[in-house]
This record gives sequence, C-alpha cells and structure tokens, in this order.
Amino acid sequence: MDDQDPEVSPPAGEVTRLLLAWNGGDASAIERLMPLVYGDLRAIAERHFRRERAGHTLQPTAVVHEAYFRLVDQTRVTWKNRGHFFAIASQAMRRILVDHARARQTNKRGGAERRVTLDVGVASPEPVDDMDFIALDEALTRLKSLDGAQAQIVELRFFGGLSIDETAEALETSPSSVKREFRSAKAWLFRELGLG
Repeated sequence: MDDQDPEVSPPAGEVTRLLLAWNGGDASAIERLMPLVYGDLRAIAERHFRRERAGHTLQPTAVVHEAYFRLVDQTRVTWKNRGHFFAIASQAMRRILVDHARARQTNKRGGAERRVTLDVGVASPEPVDDMDFIALDEALTRLKSLDGAQAQIVELRFFGGLSIDETAEALETSPSSVKREFRSAKAWLFRELGLG
C-alpha cells in the first residue's frame, strides 16, 4: 500500500517525469502530478502567508488551488524540472496575492500603505507587519526590466521561500551566482523603495 506522507516531498525524478509527459501531451500526467506536489505547493503558499497581515481574507488552500488552475492553463511553458515547476507556482501565488492586495486597496479609501522590509530573513516564520506588497511588486517589475534574472531570484527566494540551492536548481545556475545576484538585487530594491 502506498501511504505517502504529505509532509515528505516526492522524488524529484517522478515530478520531472510527469512534467515532461505533460509537455509531451499526456493529459493524464497533470492528474497524477497534483497529489505529488500538493504538499509542496501548500508549503509555498504558507510561506507567502507568513508575510501577510493577520486575518487575511484569502486562505493558503484557496491560493494553492487558484495557482494550480493557472498552472494547468499554461500553454507557453515547457516544463524543465521540478524546481522550474515550483518556481512558476510561486510566481503564480505572488500574482494572486498582489492582485488581492490591489483589489483590497482599491476598496479601502485612504488606506495607509505598509512599508516593505526586506531585512526579514528569507522564509522567515515571522509575519512582516509593514509589508507593502504592491510597492514591492512594482519595484520587482522595474527590476525585471533591468535584470530579469535578479528579479526572478528575489521572487523565488523572498516569495517562494526557496533555498539558495533550490533557486540555483530552478534557474539552472550555481548557488554562488544566486547568492551574488540576490545580494545585488536586494541592495537595488532597498534603494528603489527608499529603505537604504
């Protein structure tokens, strides 16, 4: 009997195999993929929510499901591997939360924006009470126009909670390059957001 612990990540090879099958047109691969990746997607969503205000009207489960539906609808992505899948999933979750924050801010006249603090450790278990995700999203969009790789590293590390090694795997680069680029991107964002 196959009693897979939901807290244990599935073997990277199995996820990659299903992603490649999905690329190849095997529609059933996506159905077999969801049970394997759900726990990891949920962990990514929970990392996103650690940086959100208390009493958020969205729940991690809803964000996971919405992100998954967006991933299933992807037609322009050629999946490379497990890391690539989780990187795209993290980006989808970020967009969902930013869209939600924008809608909330639109509905809340004169609402004070929260300042962005990037000093909090990546994947910190502590909530970031003064986070302005809209300002950070706008800054990341500007960074992306200057250096797409740095913006992607920030997104994966800060929003996705991926480790240096996981980020390097997802981007098919070296951990030392990720460290260097993350440091540089963080400094640029600090200046751009008036934090440093």
